[in-house]
Amino acid sequence: MGAWSEAARHPRAIVVMALFVAGLAAPRHASAQIYAWRDANGTLVLSDRPINAPTAVYEVAGAPAYRTTTPLERPAEDESIESLVLEHSQRHSLRPELVRAVIQVESGFNPRATSPKGAMGLMQLMPATARELGVVNAYDPAENIRGGTTYLRRLLDRYDGDERLALAAYNAGAGAVDRYGRAVPPYRETRDYVRRIGLKAGTGTAPAVTKRTIYKSIEIVAGRAIPRYSNEPPTSGSFEIVRP
Repeated sequence: MGAWSEAARHPRAIVVMALFVAGLAAPRHASAQIYAWRDANGTLVLSDRPINAPTAVYEVAGAPAYRTTTPLERPAEDESIESLVLEHSQRHSLRPELVRAVIQVESGFNPRATSPKGAMGLMQLMPATARELGVVNAYDPAENIRGGTTYLRRLLDRYDGDERLALAAYNAGAGAVDRYGRAVPPYRETRDYVRRIGLKAGTGTAPAVTKRTIYKSIEIVAGRAIPRYSNEPPTSGSFEIVRP
């Protein structure tokens, strides 16, 4: 049957969609599983076919054999995640498309996702990485996206803005990238990961190498030093250029 775009990922939306199609000519009904996820552009998608990412799965009895692209109400949770993506992308001078693509591939926009290796939440932070980044609850979207974008920014700085290398390090670890001469390691999973995110982020078959000047300054908040990144120099105080 294919996929239904702009649908929602919770049971109420399934009911709304069922009511919509109920007014059409009477179809043949059957029991079905509905798989739901959000793509890197923020579009909600429903499908009767499984995908290569964690999804919400619903059992729908008497599901009609119809396909629809009728837009439904966007869940508040997804609006909140999108707001966090924009906020932290701007704070760390990251492309929102890149952050969305990482979240899509890592967790399918599921805040409760946990990998077999123990990676947690939207951006799949490993426990040690979460602790290093000061993330107390990796299943909280705000904390997870804050930590994940901070980590992604560090990797981009380490590899001079090369998104391919930063993503390879996000997946396989910086040590692996460095061992192979600062190149994408020859691991099938890592190469597929870099390719998939590059496509979802809208940069072709591989992520772009960004060469913008990034300015790093330090802001003291409640006695803590918080690094801030921008592509414009701060209007006051000292700063450091982290990528020429």
